[in-house]
Amino acid sequence: MVFSSLIFLWLFLPVVFILYFVAKEKYRNVILLIASLFFYAWGEPVYVFVMILSIVVNYFCGLKIGAVDEHKRKRVLFWGVFVNLALLGVFKYTGFFMENVNAIFGLQVEVKHLPLPIGISFYTFQSISYLVDIYRRVCEPQKNIIKMGLFISFFPQLIAGPILKYYDIAAQIDKRQVTLPLFNEGAVRFLQGLAKKVIIANIMAKTADEIFALGIDDISTPTAWIGIIAYTFQIYFDFSGYSDMAIGLGKMFGFHIRENFNHPYTATSIKDFWRRWHISLSTWFKEYLYIPLGGNREGTLKTYRNLMTVFFLTGLWHGASWNFVVWGLFHGTFLVLERIFPIEKMLHFRLLKSIYALLVVMVGWVFFRAETLGAACDYLKRMFVPYNMESYSKYLSNEFVYVAILAFVCCGFGAMLYRKIFAAMKRDGWGDVLIKALNPAFCALIAYFSVLLLASNTYNPFIYFRF
Repeated sequence: MVFSSLIFLWLFLPVVFILYFVAKEKYRNVILLIASLFFYAWGEPVYVFVMILSIVVNYFCGLKIGAVDEHKRKRVLFWGVFVNLALLGVFKYTGFFMENVNAIFGLQVEVKHLPLPIGISFYTFQSISYLVDIYRRVCEPQKNIIKMGLFISFFPQLIAGPILKYYDIAAQIDKRQVTLPLFNEGAVRFLQGLAKKVIIANIMAKTADEIFALGIDDISTPTAWIGIIAYTFQIYFDFSGYSDMAIGLGKMFGFHIRENFNHPYTATSIKDFWRRWHISLSTWFKEYLYIPLGGNREGTLKTYRNLMTVFFLTGLWHGASWNFVVWGLFHGTFLVLERIFPIEKMLHFRLLKSIYALLVVMVGWVFFRAETLGAACDYLKRMFVPYNMESYSKYLSNEFVYVAILAFVCCGFGAMLYRKIFAAMKRDGWGDVLIKALNPAFCALIAYFSVLLLASNTYNPFIYFRF
């Protein structure tokens, strides 16, 4: 089940709301846990047991880490992390590992690709951070298995994040309050995310999918650029749209989930990009890998080593493919280069910095989107070596052009202008009045178009479901 489906919007969510708000406060976590497991089992009827196993294992490991002496705590942490990574590895990386073993040693071992449990990368990282934080004594272990299960399986962010840290949400699991303003704020945020997905991402996906499905001889240089621009918009509005819906749903149930995006396409460097893109993942790697490796405290060369290690694993986390590994190392390389050559100081104008960062990100997205490394290299060649410069007009439909302009405005550049205009209005004393007057009409408009597009079956699954 996905947020941008009619069955979720018109059946599952209303039923859960009714049960949740009718129930006494002490039963609300139970209702949310049952709803979360049902939500997951709707699309993963077998693999819901993998999630239940993860809940049980991490519950008992957490209790053990919090109760035994230092030496045993470390041992329990090791085995807890090992089990989490083993579950992830078996389902996500077994086929990839065997393919590479076959290629290296010339073997012909049959490779079986297991179906990947949706969202396993996200809830695995949540579980690991929970155990590590108990070991570090950042938080106490959760003694109630219902609350522990809710932390791991909470359906608004279960499938594609943001990745939660237990200490950020522990108090809210114990006690929270839903007010009408908070519920309204959450509903507006959910609608904004739905519009990002349905009105922008799905329409951009049609063009991106069509172009990337072409043979390389059928792709002209302008067509290649149209394709990667479409995908650049698609992946941002798809993923940030999901995060907005997750954050909005969280507010509607009384939870405050941290932001996952901050206008990443307005970044002025790749370092700045990773401060703004998938913030929950980048902070997870920083806290639980980069800093424990030594961060930037042990000299220049070790800093570069740590950065490349983190981004190698960041790429591998996204998928069992060399394309993702290359994508991660590509970003890691630019982070190292930016430490050697301070781009943000060398380029004096913000526009030039933003163009540089966006161009690097778009080149990286080619590796992320292409099926193979060879296909990615061929696609990049088409982008930068002029070929058949007149063949592209069929992809510039009115729908694509209008939505691409809307995407450009909404991905950050329009937001900066919006903030400046309304800041001036607020100084004049009538900006708040105008916002309150226009907000209901705006929400009704995007809700109408979103449902209209959903009803017409213009649907694509969320990109990050496969991670």
